[in-house]
Amino acid sequence: AQACFVAEPLLEYFKEHVQSDLAVGTDETRVTLLLPKVIPKLNLEDPKERRIDEVFRKAQEKGKRSINARMWAYRGITVKLNVFDFTVRRHRDGPQLFFADYHGTLLGDCWSGFDAIALASNGSVVRAACNAHARRKIYESQAYPDDRKHWLRWYKQLYDIEDRGKKLSSENRLELRQEEALPIFEAMREWLAEAAERTSRVILPESDFGKALQYVRNHFDPLQRYVEAPYLPIDNNETEQLMKQVAVGRKNWLFSGSIAGGERTAGMLTLASSALRNDLDVWAYVKDVLDQLLAGLTDYEPLLPWNWAAEHPEAIRQYRATERRERSERTQAQRATRRRLCGEA
Repeated sequence: AQACFVAEPLLEYFKEHVQSDLAVGTDETRVTLLLPKVIPKLNLEDPKERRIDEVFRKAQEKGKRSINARMWAYRGITVKLNVFDFTVRRHRDGPQLFFADYHGTLLGDCWSGFDAIALASNGSVVRAACNAHARRKIYESQAYPDDRKHWLRWYKQLYDIEDRGKKLSSENRLELRQEEALPIFEAMREWLAEAAERTSRVILPESDFGKALQYVRNHFDPLQRYVEAPYLPIDNNETEQLMKQVAVGRKNWLFSGSIAGGERTAGMLTLASSALRNDLDVWAYVKDVLDQLLAGLTDYEPLLPWNWAAEHPEAIRQYRATERRERSERTQAQRATRRRLCGEA
């Protein structure tokens, strides 16, 4: 509790940095929150506290002893910080407050709450959707195997294009996407239009494949948004992988005993996860940050992970970058082999 109190101004500084990014990825996961025996007095003028009061009272009326709260992650796409936030429900109140004054792209799944935030922003927030979700729905469908393979082949091509574009400059990556990925999306659009009009070989909308196609149809523009912006990834996988960090912790601490406890967890996750993302020795970084804050430091710029790393090169874990590069090279080699075999076939 004391550590989070000391770190609070720095955590707010991290949040402001992420909110200044061109694009922010977001995702959430469940966290069990124990209900208090007596509902605390809350400021009902504050939207977040009003939601807490509403959720607590409904849970008490049903005789519940705990609720499924949520831990949100906000990942800067170009700003290498991960910011966590704790809310009592999967309601748009959390992201709505985070993106209230945001100008940029919100990358996430196709949850309606994100769409509502974008609509209410009068164009300040642009939606980009995760293609991994769309591909997964098609992959998991069982009906219409020939059409399903056709769509999966398209997605293989899109991911192969991204694989080749990773090492390119932003300008060249955008050119590659425009030349090769955009025509694939146009082919997808034409296929969907033709499938909706044809009277033979109709795809039943209630089939799992029909629902997967409807998912793509409903979110087509956000799904291809990344083609227009070289800094946007094709999917939100890297943000979603942050949920593993919450899950590992959840296995140890099991639940949050209070709202304050959940918020403290979010604060410490922000520090540790941001240090990890920048390949730092997490313990060394967090300890030094707290020491400097306790000493009265109010200039937070040197405490940003990449600036701190420049002053503490001994705390950089180079093996993490090596492991990441080796994983990327293996993936690229596998995809290159697949492209070669497809070409020979």
